[in-house]
Amino acid sequence: MPLYVEKKPDVLITEDGVRTDGRLPHEIRPIRMTVGILDKADGSAFIEWGGNRILTAVFGPREVHPKHLALPDKALIRTRYNMAPFSTPERKRPGPDRRSVELSKVIREAIKPAIFVENYPGSVIDIFVEVLRSDAGTRVAGVNAASLALANAGIAMRGLVAACAVGRVENFIICDPNHDEDMWGDADMPMAMLMESEKITLLQTDGPMTDEQFKEALEMGRRCIRFLYEMQKEALKRPYLIVERSVFEQGEV
Repeated sequence: MPLYVEKKPDVLITEDGVRTDGRLPHEIRPIRMTVGILDKADGSAFIEWGGNRILTAVFGPREVHPKHLALPDKALIRTRYNMAPFSTPERKRPGPDRRSVELSKVIREAIKPAIFVENYPGSVIDIFVEVLRSDAGTRVAGVNAASLALANAGIAMRGLVAACAVGRVENFIICDPNHDEDMWGDADMPMAMLMESEKITLLQTDGPMTDEQFKEALEMGRRCIRFLYEMQKEALKRPYLIVERSVFEQGEV
């Protein structure tokens, strides 16, 4: 069976700033957020973001097994990020790999500052992030979904954590890189914020940016995250919320 081979587009972004999927630099892909869809979980959320399909479930607080892992003064937070074998064009080998272990830690560290872990001594809160379809930006989509699932579970939190990625393609700073831009763009910067204080809980960079480009990317990321935070609040109030791209230019953020 032949391997799936991707081809780099001739142009990632035009001189007018039009991207391969027709978006402008500041626009995000369509998003749908849903909460409470799993009866057997204490909390759950499902996010459709571009081509991403991510299901998140929260179990706990509950008794820790094995018991020697329990922390006497706070809850143990465990996170598992997993990509389904059918989530990518070329079938992924089942089971954990280096990337899934890394992203499990990234999502846990982005979410943990929001949780009042001291309210649940000796217990564990398990967060499962299952990627059913991957289309760039799964770590930030996973952070958003995990935050929603925790809130849906009634876990005591300082606030929601919202996340997005920004990047650089040539001289353009872009919001929410798509698959082409994630593969062949010049820089990628996923970030997350605890919205009560707007404290940054995740900031990673992959690729070079000047000081001015970094400042522009950071500000664009903040604006995108605030927009997503409003979506999260609405998603917790009603079953579905669909947003067709961002409207930063109209002053909504």
